[in-house]
Amino acid sequence: MTIDTAIYDQIRDTTRRFADDVIRPAAVELDRSEAFPAEIYRQMAELGLFGITVPEALGGTGLDTLAYTIVMEELSRGYASIADQCGLVELIGTLLTRYGTAAQQARHLPDILKARTRVAYCLTEAEAGSDLSNVRTTAKPTAEGWVLNGGKLWIHNAPVADLGFVLASTDPQARHRGMSIFIVDLHAKGVSRGQKEHKMGQRASQVGGLSFDDVLLPADALLGEINRGFHIMMSVLEKGRVGIGALAVGIAQAGLQAALGYARERRQFGKPILENQGLQWMLADMAKDIAAGRALVERAAGLIDAGASATSAASIAKCFASDMAVAQTANAVQIFGGTGYIQGFEVERLYRDAKITQIYEGTNQIQRTIIAKELMKNGA
Repeated sequence: MTIDTAIYDQIRDTTRRFADDVIRPAAVELDRSEAFPAEIYRQMAELGLFGITVPEALGGTGLDTLAYTIVMEELSRGYASIADQCGLVELIGTLLTRYGTAAQQARHLPDILKARTRVAYCLTEAEAGSDLSNVRTTAKPTAEGWVLNGGKLWIHNAPVADLGFVLASTDPQARHRGMSIFIVDLHAKGVSRGQKEHKMGQRASQVGGLSFDDVLLPADALLGEINRGFHIMMSVLEKGRVGIGALAVGIAQAGLQAALGYARERRQFGKPILENQGLQWMLADMAKDIAAGRALVERAAGLIDAGASATSAASIAKCFASDMAVAQTANAVQIFGGTGYIQGFEVERLYRDAKITQIYEGTNQIQRTIIAKELMKNGA
């Protein structure tokens, strides 16, 4: 797919205006209240900011992974919790586009992409985080379909979701080769929700647990082939990791903008602190590292769009950008001094929001393991 480069500029401008006009003014209150910003998501859906790479014929925007990373960065520059929802819908939309039947696509995609149905991607368990081969949730066949038992934790949108895409074991002896993905009505009998977790950062991105007690599923709840769930899930993680890399770049960019503005206004020893060379170097390091993170994200997105292997590139982009976001939002707090450590100031929130990017979508320790394995297999 070839896209006119002017389209990317239009996407960036549209998303940036939305972030500045709608998201950023709401960020402080959303961080305080931890509320689910349904109205903001409705407006995003109207702008076509959900399902960026989902084909137009299926209700998406029909663009590419690079466009998706641009949207993620600009939304995150407004507030990372909002970008996180965009990333979740993108992954679910990709799963349905690639592996869903025509009936599943017609039933679910329109309402998901219009923010009428809230979704959850249900992978993590108490003993299955980095090691997803240890999933204990099971789906056993019945005469009518399946019966689901088990539980998930730390699931994005679990407190509010209508529909879950649940990774479950269908052949426990085969471990990761015996897993399947099921589309689950989270209002069905036997589904219960744990408490909403109160997180350090990205607090409007709601997280909680889900339990499944003899939940009856129809036969067509299976997404894709039986026992191919792990492969299906892994096939979208490259895009997920690139998306988190872009989100991290957006957090860091917001930190740089805030720090630069403050350095121009704050005066010490009779002059703006921006005139101090040491502080100028801090800002310069922020700018160069953000540019490097953005370049790595765009490189990985380009490989995905070209149909090439992006395993190493996606892990490099996610790992570098998230480490960078934590380091450079810390520098933004340092530039603000004591003011930056006070709740209610943007850089304090950005610092908290950045930390989770080193953990979710595969910890950065796992990313380093992936990069090392790719080096051993393919060389430098």
